[in-house]
Amino acid sequence: MTQAAVKTPEIAPEDRLRAELYDFLAALLANPPSDGLLRQCAKLTGDDTDLGQGVQTLATLASKSTAKSVEREFNTLFIGIGRGELLPYASYYMTGFLNEKPLAQLRRDMAEQQIRRAPNVYEPEDNIASLMEMMAGLIEGRFGAPASIGQQQTFFNRHIAPWAGPFFADLERAQNSVFYTPVGTVGRVFMQIESEAFRLAGN
Repeated sequence: MTQAAVKTPEIAPEDRLRAELYDFLAALLANPPSDGLLRQCAKLTGDDTDLGQGVQTLATLASKSTAKSVEREFNTLFIGIGRGELLPYASYYMTGFLNEKPLAQLRRDMAEQQIRRAPNVYEPEDNIASLMEMMAGLIEGRFGAPASIGQQQTFFNRHIAPWAGPFFADLERAQNSVFYTPVGTVGRVFMQIESEAFRLAGN
């Protein structure tokens, strides 16, 4: 996860909602959710959209899950003995190997944006949870002034768009996914929405 540099300034309500969803995904993917986070998830409500249905399914599963059961699922999916079922890193999805060029490019861009890895975090920065948090921080201005739409699009297209959709789709259909199946749905649909919004903004 990343370390904020400055206090978050005021931004447009729709951007605040985007940042909150990025942060929500980051929280679910960085560590196993606590009982408190599961209770928050259980209170969510969705609508008839694909995103809303994913949120509603997540809420239903959260209401029936315990922190211990979801922790076991998290460990099986992402940690495992040796490795988990999924490797949630940009380098792996983009090159087939860990710690490759995508990570080096990300570190250069992080330095330019004054984004620093938190001192208690040891995973490579191209972890999906860290990238979700970075996008939230860029939107909200945690690392300086809020990033422009163009700056957000550049970061998204370079570090997230090439692989996050396939990762979330893999999470949806992973053999050991139960609670994390709708997390995958929410992430996949949100990435599609963001991609289309950036495309339209660029026209």
